[in-house]
Amino acid sequence: MHPELASTTMEHAGDAAGLRERLIAALRAIYDPEIPVNIYDLGLIYGLEIDEKTGKVHITMTLTTPACPVAQSFPGTVEQAVREVPGVTDATVELVWDPPWTMERMPLEAKLQLGLI
Repeated sequence: MHPELASTTMEHAGDAAGLRERLIAALRAIYDPEIPVNIYDLGLIYGLEIDEKTGKVHITMTLTTPACPVAQSFPGTVEQAVREVPGVTDATVELVWDPPWTMERMPLEAKLQLGLI
């Protein structure tokens, strides 16, 4: 966790909620290249830190497997999409492998969409 990207203060809680919603919407517009579900609902986003004062965003995410064919380029795709969200001045994406992604991270709706239930 990055201290400079700590949670927003209470005085900006309303603005932070709006920015958080816009960020989640942007993440939901990005689909995993191998599974037809967006990366947010797939459970690939482990952390979303927003500094409301500076507009900096730090995302911790994973991929479904370290052998993912877009492992090198996908974090940059996510970074670019997040930078385009109004209110964001800078974005970084940290790719992590621990804990490993499993289907248990997906909500019921995503599992239904994939026919897993």
